[in-house]
Formats: sequence, structure tokens, C-alpha cells
Amino acid sequence: MKDPEYEAVSKAKRQAESGNPEGAVRTLESYLETDPHNTKARMQLARTHIYDRKDLQTGNLQLEIVLDIEPENTDAMKAMVTVLAKHKKNNKKTVAIYERLLIASPDADLYNAYAIFQRIQMTDFKRSAEYYEKAISLNPREPIYRRNYAVLLLNDLKDYERARNELETLLKLDPGDVSAKKNYDLLMKKKFGPDGKLKKKALFRR
Repeated sequence: MKDPEYEAVSKAKRQAESGNPEGAVRTLESYLETDPHNTKARMQLARTHIYDRKDLQTGNLQLEIVLDIEPENTDAMKAMVTVLAKHKKNNKKTVAIYERLLIASPDADLYNAYAIFQRIQMTDFKRSAEYYEKAISLNPREPIYRRNYAVLLLNDLKDYERARNELETLLKLDPGDVSAKKNYDLLMKKKFGPDGKLKKKALFRR
């Protein structure tokens, strides 16, 4: 016996992949008329609106319906913060969803994403640092977390000693990182003396 949910979602995926997102939407909406609380089909409908039709508003509406049905649906929350975080007008709502996610499904990638959001959209550099540190503590060998953290320390917090430590660790993890090596050499040339100590002028600016 065929599974109606599987059939509808599979057909919609094929339609979207073949360049027919409108057909995919019709397929999913038709199925949801018979099973309106099916979150798997509704998530696929949200993805079709967001990624295939480029309709963020309608896609986000579908994600909100999913969360009304399943408040702890982490896939819906992750999709929603990805959509909302693009615009500062959504900052308050984005923070609220992130806070729910951080409780429901904490992981290093999520901490890193939240740190980026705090730096770029909220310009809360101390909070951004806090979440980069959380990401690094969970996965200390992931270069991207240390790279992002080093950028924050260099450009925003002006914490040159910690930036040096992060860049040194990053270069041990990824010796071929040309950008990290360039930033490290520039940092040592401009902010540190021949003795390896922070120059007084750099120390004063912290």
C-alpha cells in the first residue's frame, strides 16, 4: 500500500528539482488539505517556497505553522533563523528562536552560527565571543570556529593577545591557511615588538 505522505513529498521534490516549483506547491497543498498537521509535508512546502520560489515570507509562514503544531521542531527553527537572520528588522524574533534552539539542540555549528549573528546583526561583540568560545570548546579542532573568532578578536574586540593565540592554534590545525598566516604576520609586525610582547600603543588601545 502506498504512503500518501511519501508519494506527495517525493513527487514535489521531483517537480521542484525539474524546475517546476509551482507544481510542487500544488502537489503539497493538495496533500495538506487532507492532512493539515503533517509537518514533514509542510516543511517541504516551506523549503519549496524559500529555496525554489524565493518567497521567504510565504516560506516563513509555513515554518510558523510547523512550530505551532510541533513547538520543538528543531529543523523548522533552524530554517526559520536562516530566513529571519537576513534582515535586522527580524532581530528580536530571530534571537527568540535562537534561544529556543540553543536549549533544544545545542551543538558547535549552532553556537558558531549564533556567534556570527550576534556579531553581524546585533553588533554584540562580547556575546559573539562567548558563543565562539562555546563552539570551540565542543569542537576545538574545527578551523572555521577559530578563524571566525580570530576575526572578531582582531577587528572588533581589539584583543590582540587572544587573537595571536587563536591564529597560532589555527595555523597548527591548518598550516596551509594563507589568510590566517597573512593576518598573523601583520598582527605580529604591527602590534607586537621583537621581544614578542604587546607594544604599549597596542596595549593602550585595548
